Amino acid sequence: MLQSVVDSTLGLAVAIALLSGVVRGFSGFGSALIFVPLISALYDPARATPVFCLIDAALMFPMALRAFRRCHWPEVAPMALATAAFTPVGVYALVVVDPVVLRWAIAIAVTATLALLASGMRYQGRPHMAATLGVGVVAGVLGGSAQISGAPVAAYWLAGPGERATIRANMIALFAVVSAATFASLLWAGLLTAEVARLALWLGPAYGLGIFLGARRFVGATDAGYRRAAYAVILLAAALSAPVWDGIWR
Repeated sequence: MLQSVVDSTLGLAVAIALLSGVVRGFSGFGSALIFVPLISALYDPARATPVFCLIDAALMFPMALRAFRRCHWPEVAPMALATAAFTPVGVYALVVVDPVVLRWAIAIAVTATLALLASGMRYQGRPHMAATLGVGVVAGVLGGSAQISGAPVAAYWLAGPGERATIRANMIALFAVVSAATFASLLWAGLLTAEVARLALWLGPAYGLGIFLGARRFVGATDAGYRRAAYAVILLAAALSAPVWDGIWR
């Protein structure tokens, strides 16, 4: 009986990893918005976050190299510095905060991001440096604790005039740079365990397949279609991430 429960949980985790990879390959962000809340519900945040960090960093490397040539570095560099600087704060929260409280905080943060995007707020011209750094600080805290730094970053850049290819490249490049700080912080906190490595080996292939399928889907997508898909990703994560659904996931 116990073995069947373990197998069904792992099978569901593999399906979540596949879906998360499709989202990452298509949009350049959002995979953690699905992966971390749902894998946290199956296991716990202290395993979900480092597993995602391992598989995403390993499998996104080829896309990151291409994004480095396409992104707008004057926007990406300051955001990356602020995000990396505050990632350890989020990792500290992951260690000391009660998992259920942390997951409620994740769900609220994702919902707030969706509300901001749905409000239709937009800005014209280049982003202001102060706003860019502020978003980076929030992204660092959320990224270190739950690997959802993409939520505030997406809300910020999608609210601007940028076109889909640049936004996607910006986010891929940003997260590639920040992943090094996240990895170091998780290692310092003792969260990169043998159990995390084993789970990453199970989920990594499904995530990689999803990235491949999602990247193929991105070709030919319109700006409007890209933005709608990004909003749908955040909506899905907001709807499914709250601990109230634990009776279904466990």
